[in-house]
Amino acid sequence: MVTNRTLSCDIAIIGGGLGGVAAALAACDAGASVVLTEATDWLGGQATSQGVSALDEHRYIETFGATRRYAAFREAIRDHYRRRYGIATMPDGSPLNPGDAWVSALCFEPRVGVSVIETMLAPHVTAGRLTILRNYAPISAIVPGDAITSVTVTGADGDVTIAARFFLDATDLGDLLPLTGAPWVTGAEARSDTGEVDAPEEARPGEVQGFTFCFAVEYRPGEDHTIPKPEGYERLRDSQPFTLTLTAADGAPRPFRVFETGPTGLPPFWTYRRLLAGRLLDPSGTLRDVAMINWNANDYHHADLIGATPEERTHILDEARRLSLSFLYWLQTEVPRDDGSGYGYPGLRLLPDVMGTKDGLSKAPYIRESRRIQALRRVTANDILAAGRTTARAAHFPDSCGVGWYFMDLHPAVGNPRSMFAPTLPFQIPLGALIPQRPTNLLAACKNIGTTHLSNGSYRLHPVEWNIGEAAGALAAFCLTHAMQPREVWEGRELRMFQRHLLEQGIPLAWTVDVPPEHPHFIPTQMLLLEGALEGNGPRAASLDIAPNTPIDRADAPAVLRALLRAAGSPSEPVIDPAFDHQPLSRAEAAATLALVGASTAGMSDPPTWSDLCEALRPLL
Repeated sequence: MVTNRTLSCDIAIIGGGLGGVAAALAACDAGASVVLTEATDWLGGQATSQGVSALDEHRYIETFGATRRYAAFREAIRDHYRRRYGIATMPDGSPLNPGDAWVSALCFEPRVGVSVIETMLAPHVTAGRLTILRNYAPISAIVPGDAITSVTVTGADGDVTIAARFFLDATDLGDLLPLTGAPWVTGAEARSDTGEVDAPEEARPGEVQGFTFCFAVEYRPGEDHTIPKPEGYERLRDSQPFTLTLTAADGAPRPFRVFETGPTGLPPFWTYRRLLAGRLLDPSGTLRDVAMINWNANDYHHADLIGATPEERTHILDEARRLSLSFLYWLQTEVPRDDGSGYGYPGLRLLPDVMGTKDGLSKAPYIRESRRIQALRRVTANDILAAGRTTARAAHFPDSCGVGWYFMDLHPAVGNPRSMFAPTLPFQIPLGALIPQRPTNLLAACKNIGTTHLSNGSYRLHPVEWNIGEAAGALAAFCLTHAMQPREVWEGRELRMFQRHLLEQGIPLAWTVDVPPEHPHFIPTQMLLLEGALEGNGPRAASLDIAPNTPIDRADAPAVLRALLRAAGSPSEPVIDPAFDHQPLSRAEAAATLALVGASTAGMSDPPTWSDLCEALRPLL
């Protein structure tokens, strides 16, 4: 029976991907009532329903560079496999990676990710704080002035109108933005707009990165599991084209083989995003590998989903599905065999159960690029690219609400077959990038934040999307508690109060890899960096390590002391004695500066260390 009903809550989160899930956890943990909607029947977005359960992360992920809740998500996934297979770590003692893939430190079956997310959310559902609407998508919104009063979502059982104080857009295409009148952009901005050297001369709104229907396969040698040839196979094969030879940034070929190491030493295509490594988990050999296929060959970049009509979107999605199935058919029938004996591996068997669908493809396409809000602060490629920088970190954002790190990874886009994989520096997520110019009670909670076409290539990955959502949920709850609007927090003195709250929740706001959230000086260290402690050209600015037990280098001293005073709420200038030039910061200088804010120097060494300054600052925070 089709019904129409209304729900009321503090915070409505539209979209149940990683950003939406993280937002719900943060908001519910803060005591807010939340309605979370999801267009499929699986929560988790790119890590589950979109099939990319080989997490795209950075090399510090096991100890730093993600939120505490994201770390708990990862640990719960590993714990599932520990219990199921009785294996605690990798053979070399490193953290368990069930897929033992070379692109990711943690690969797993999508269903396991769904189960972990459901378990994390369950206490809030039981307590009545969280209502989850699965298989619902937004269709309209009421915005009588500058604020949204309700959003209506639709599903098989009818429409649900959600009234809330705050609304978070965690949809993969930024679906709330046109419904609520929020200013937004798509595609590639003009170089004159962003100042990015790799941006086009003129804006190209339709130049949106390709999306992908992922699929999972196992290999059964000697068997034939070849699927029927998809409609339009030859055209799709030749237009991509289908190949295991990629092109490096310098134009050199990068040839891969299917199951063996490539001729230039590249690892096998098979283990690229392998979700289960059979012999790792079951040395008896009865468990087969499961590989997830998300390769350039099945990236669909022939049409833009965002600008399509509903009828066009149906056609585009259908063709994208046939593209992925065509790539599978090519692997089964035409890919050169590793031993040179012929073509194709008919023993590759599609695994519908892994993706939870009848056709074996992911429930939803893996979306790389969304509508993006016109935000209070925009991140450009110039803020994060490594080229031309001598510091260890990307541009400093004093309004940081999290951190991330990934290459600026752009796949072929509509009308532009060029790929990009440019090195970046560890970066921050500015809070202003989550806040649109309007409406006043809307927040971006996933890859729809205020980035550019280029910088989005670094901000769309799993841990960054999670952090964005978690910060958005925390901000909405903070605004409820303090009777404020997001822009007021961003512009006001409450910003530091909110950032302190994020730090207490285990969300790093700056890169300090040797001072992680469990370190006793984590919060004062983070507050010092927010206030510009590494604006100098000293050794700490050139390293991601803080070296908390070492003295303050003379080159770092002015910025560190100035940041200490700001963190303590003082506009004073630090006391720097020229007599100590070329020496570490002296205890006398530190004491004179700390006296300006009434801080104690008891127990401080001479010369003082970073930890000494943190210990003096801690009571003032």
